[in-house]
Amino acid sequence: MAGVNVSPSSLLELIAEIAEIPTNAGVFKKDCTDLTRRVCLLTHLVEEIRDSIPVDPAAASSSENDWWSDLVVGVQAAKRLLSSATRFQARDSSDGAVKRISFQLQCITWKLEKALSNLPYDLYDISDEVGEQVELARSQLRRAMQRYVSLNSNKFSSGLSEPMERDAFSSVKMIKAEEEKLEGISETVHYGEEEKKQLRKSSSISLAFYLSKDADTDRLDKMVTKNTDESKKSDKQLTIPVDFLCPVSLELMKDPVIVATGQTYERAYIQRWIDCGNLTCPKTQQKLENFTLTPNYVLRSLISRWCTEHNIEQPAGYINGRSKNGGDMSVIKALVHKLSSRSVEERRNAVSEIRSLSKRSTDNRILIAEAGAIPVLVNLLTSEDVATQENAITCVLNLSIYDNNKELIMFAGAVTSIVQVLRAGTMEARENAAATLFSLSLADENKIIIGGSGAIPALVDLLENGTPRGKKDAATALFNLCIYQGNKGRAVRAGIVPALVKMLSDSSSHRMVDEALTILSVLASNLDAKAAIVKANTLPALIGILQTGQARNRENAAAILLSLCKRDNEKLVSMGRLGAVVPLMDLSKNGTERGKRKATSLLELLRKACQ
Repeated sequence: MAGVNVSPSSLLELIAEIAEIPTNAGVFKKDCTDLTRRVCLLTHLVEEIRDSIPVDPAAASSSENDWWSDLVVGVQAAKRLLSSATRFQARDSSDGAVKRISFQLQCITWKLEKALSNLPYDLYDISDEVGEQVELARSQLRRAMQRYVSLNSNKFSSGLSEPMERDAFSSVKMIKAEEEKLEGISETVHYGEEEKKQLRKSSSISLAFYLSKDADTDRLDKMVTKNTDESKKSDKQLTIPVDFLCPVSLELMKDPVIVATGQTYERAYIQRWIDCGNLTCPKTQQKLENFTLTPNYVLRSLISRWCTEHNIEQPAGYINGRSKNGGDMSVIKALVHKLSSRSVEERRNAVSEIRSLSKRSTDNRILIAEAGAIPVLVNLLTSEDVATQENAITCVLNLSIYDNNKELIMFAGAVTSIVQVLRAGTMEARENAAATLFSLSLADENKIIIGGSGAIPALVDLLENGTPRGKKDAATALFNLCIYQGNKGRAVRAGIVPALVKMLSDSSSHRMVDEALTILSVLASNLDAKAAIVKANTLPALIGILQTGQARNRENAAAILLSLCKRDNEKLVSMGRLGAVVPLMDLSKNGTERGKRKATSLLELLRKACQ
């Protein structure tokens, strides 16, 4: 990708150029001003990377989700869009043109937020102050992304079944009313340091549940950044020919396709445009007579030649309708067409075959999504045919493994239908619905949306009344959702604490002790959750786990006890009487690093309480 060859010094020059673009005029004045401010917030980050690099990001080996490439491409696209959008006047503002620029703003915002979310802090000497600036930029980008998603998709926010809290933007009207008020607030999805550590520690638990599902999981791993001995690339910034840029994403095209009006776009972005319900060509505003996407082989050849000449790696695309690993787009398109058949039998067979294909490989997941299957599969989630519904939710689960598909699934307004399956589907469908919510909630902004959709009470019900597999699926999803502070209160109100406490002492749920403790340790920082844990008389069970439990369970039990008993001498004395001192002393010497810290803190509090 073009962004790989740009050094930190060149990126700083580009950001400085963006800062010089006037944004005080035009229909998109506020959007352009906001985007400029967010990009400029990255200046100090890039400076620190330039000054303390152990490895030049422009010279490092990259994966398809390389953070530096995403950052550079996002900033380059931001400059191109700002240059045009600031000149966009009211007389130009047909509905279609406004929608196109709004969609471009959404794509750029998503690209920048994605890059920052993958920033490998461990590779660079990033100061705390700059880290806070990065988190501020991310939170602003997430809010902007949420606003653009709501504005650009008619279905996206209309189906949420219960109102969300103010910072979760439950509707377009609320977004517009609150936008100015919220612009200065930096907290959207807040993680405490202990919760970040818990998420990392518990990722093996979460993935273990997820891997037990129908999905093929060969590509669940996130980006891995490696050090290389490559010499630094040239600092010279390449200018990409305008004809090689997608008019929607403003990025170098890897798989250009022609639409009915004769215009060329990047396949993934024009498909996304169509999936959002748009019926016109973004560039010409003409109505699309059909939604056929024809590969532009000539342009792809020119782009490939240009990339070779400038030593730019071009991402893998498609050859004659097939992915380079053999997926056949024509077969997949035929199956997607059958999903809308009037015949129940034909729909059932088609969704079953797509389920099988989506399980096999990442290439199939990409092709199925680009064939337009996701909105149709979302519609089938409400099918009255049991087999069709079960296969449709499993297809959505499998497709969600590929990160880019998560966004398309959210764009299609899938959450409401997934929650409906979670509430009223067969047990297998409910289990896969819970696993799908876990997969989608791996994206931070989706935690807010899912939390406000009514999913949490349905997940708590599955946690209490599901099969062993269903309980694990529910626990995984609830753990991930409760990382976001705003969802902790929802979970407490849905009755999660009594359900978890019961698992600590119920012999029939002994296999769920690990999961119950992990979730309780995340919830314990919430005041309502703390009160509910105390009310459930949990101290004896937690101390019992301290005495006989496995290492991770002892660690989590100590963490929960510390949250409950800090600043409460009465509970500390009770804990001492219940025999906590000896196991805490053992944990402080022989536990995990986190367990040692928690045990040492508790012992110090007990010593002071007894004086």
